[in-house]
Amino acid sequence: MPYPNSDFWSALLDGGRVPVSEGKHYTLSVVDCGFLLMPTGRLIACDPFAVLQKNHNFFVQIPPGRYRVLVTLADVSDDNDGSHMREAYATLMLDETAVEAKRRIITPLGDTVCPPEMDDEGTYHGFPVDAGTACFVDQGAVDTLMPDSDWYDDLFDNGTPSSWFEQMDDPNHIRAGLANIALPRSQGGENIVIVHSGWGDGHYPVVGGYDASDRLVRVHIDFFVVFRD
Repeated sequence: MPYPNSDFWSALLDGGRVPVSEGKHYTLSVVDCGFLLMPTGRLIACDPFAVLQKNHNFFVQIPPGRYRVLVTLADVSDDNDGSHMREAYATLMLDETAVEAKRRIITPLGDTVCPPEMDDEGTYHGFPVDAGTACFVDQGAVDTLMPDSDWYDDLFDNGTPSSWFEQMDDPNHIRAGLANIALPRSQGGENIVIVHSGWGDGHYPVVGGYDASDRLVRVHIDFFVVFRD
């Protein structure tokens, strides 16, 4: 079947062993990153250190709520000994009990933007990553809670343990490469979940997971770690 309903799709396949080439497989594990608060339901998937900003991001509209974020890791080491782990998928669980029956690529849109047409080969319209990271966050929370300041110096890399870079690299936070961080002016738990983007910089799709009634129950970012031609 064509991507993203391909047989190698492996998001949330905890403990699974997925062949990726002749004689080579990846072992997968799932990490719970806690919950993401979505007060407006305007879900942003972007590189937070490169393009996160007020009022200008494209978003996926979901019901406002509080949703669990799970990250699927792939052990890509030659001996499958856990010595080389990569983030393969990030998933927002809109309904934790629902069964995902099919998937399709979602094109995030602004309020007045029409979706671009897909070409004959199904080329996706994802988002760029230039700082080796991606995130899930509510656009409305970014608009109202991020300060009017230099985010890089004040938040991202301020030289303290509370900086976003430090929390991303802290193995005792969730694990190195993952972070669940309260937004600066958060009063009700508004937050951002940040994850290293697989092999690094690139252009990654947002993929919707739907149940048998075509209801959106998952939102995935695929970092193209688990992939076969």
